[in-house]
Amino acid sequence: MKKNMGTIDRVVRFLIAAAVIGLYFGGVISGTLAIVLLVFAGIFILTSFISFCPLYLPFGISTAKKEGK
Repeated sequence: MKKNMGTIDRVVRFLIAAAVIGLYFGGVISGTLAIVLLVFAGIFILTSFISFCPLYLPFGISTAKKEGK
């Protein structure tokens, strides 16, 4: 897997996931919405750690710095 996520993209995804988790444990969100958002938060955390987003592939998107620059 070639990395296709830059540092800013990774940090933003991690912060969004942390906010969703905080809202859940703070009791602000609950029910089906909470479950859906927690699944997305888990995906965001996973993709942040591996620096790869599968949804970027079909669109040819890459926020990673170009090699050699």
